[in-house]
Amino acid sequence: MSRIIFVNRYYDPDSSATSQLLTDLARHLAARGDARIHVVCSRFCYRRLDQRLPARARLAGVKVHRVGGTRLARFNLLGRAVDDLVFLAAAGWRLLALTRPGDTIVAKTDPPWLGLLAALVAGSRRARLVHWLQDIYPELASVLGSRLVGFLSPPLAWLRDLAWRRADRVVVIGGAMRWRVAAAGVAHGRIHQIENWCDGQTIRPVPASRNPLRRAWQLEDRFVVGYSGNFGRAHELAPILALIRAIRLEEPIRLLFIGGGPLLDELQHALSEPERALVQFRPYQPRAELACSLSLPDLHLISLRPELEGVVVPSKLYGVMAAGRPALFIGDPEGEVARTLTRHDCGLAVGSQDHANLIAAVRRLAGEPDTCRRLGAAARHAFERHYDRPRAMAAFEAALLPELAQASEADQAAA
Repeated sequence: MSRIIFVNRYYDPDSSATSQLLTDLARHLAARGDARIHVVCSRFCYRRLDQRLPARARLAGVKVHRVGGTRLARFNLLGRAVDDLVFLAAAGWRLLALTRPGDTIVAKTDPPWLGLLAALVAGSRRARLVHWLQDIYPELASVLGSRLVGFLSPPLAWLRDLAWRRADRVVVIGGAMRWRVAAAGVAHGRIHQIENWCDGQTIRPVPASRNPLRRAWQLEDRFVVGYSGNFGRAHELAPILALIRAIRLEEPIRLLFIGGGPLLDELQHALSEPERALVQFRPYQPRAELACSLSLPDLHLISLRPELEGVVVPSKLYGVMAAGRPALFIGDPEGEVARTLTRHDCGLAVGSQDHANLIAAVRRLAGEPDTCRRLGAAARHAFERHYDRPRAMAAFEAALLPELAQASEADQAAA
């Protein structure tokens, strides 16, 4: 029986986005029974670095191999870089010991250079290699102004492109990302576009009248504009701050931020006392509560810096759609998220600098509840057809299980 070895910094019970996606896929493949599933990951959790997990575990049929790391990532960028190197060294050693000829290594992108390490191990062990890209480095680091990458960007990009070209598969999570990978010289037949997903059974629309969080957080009779998840350097602070400062206390509009991130900290420090009356900040919610937390807002904000199109894909969109809520995207009005909202008629998009249209769109939707309900229903319908978990699992089966991949390629050739 074939073996698939995933490698990523985080895995269950960690609750970060990359961990949840990997946990879903690894458990699905283990339950299918066509391959033995292994995961190499860290002994730490993203938001609970004080917790040290066991080095070995068997979770839902998946063999988990946890390796050492540091707690320096919580302090600064230099600490994060040191933690990356320590994890890469430990994960590389474990991966080298674990991998056999004919195995499939699936490398995600946390930490960023994990794919280069996996390529070296796969080559030395005559294993298949699959890159599963969640973002693209060093471009992301360059846009965010990282001086740790700096002049090393060209040689690092060259090495990364070489690793992509030598892989059996490169899985991308969006069309613009697919274009970037193809531009690096990867054959189109080796690129698989599989968008990230949500579990449509767990995350379902919860009507406002039956949502306990609306009552608990005292948001009844309000038009709630929400932001859920990480609010980091890839996102936009200025337009959201402009929106808050334009809203008057007597208006029914309130803003709700659920999650964390460096820009969320900046936002809280930037608000005056009167502005704080318009905004609530809540921590990340447990996965079991996501149906209520994602259904609470009448409208969700999603943002991405325009220069990061194709480098990052804001996957929070799929949770919003699963909850049956419309989205208002702040970024490139011609970008991937904007096109998705337009194609499925489930939201709006405004430019990063277009603060006036952002404010006007929020006020208009606050006064048109029927429009919000129509957009939300369209979002759920599109989610069920295109972004629910079973669709993604079937696509990964074809990409990762050799016999299924060969059958899929034969079908395509016959067509």
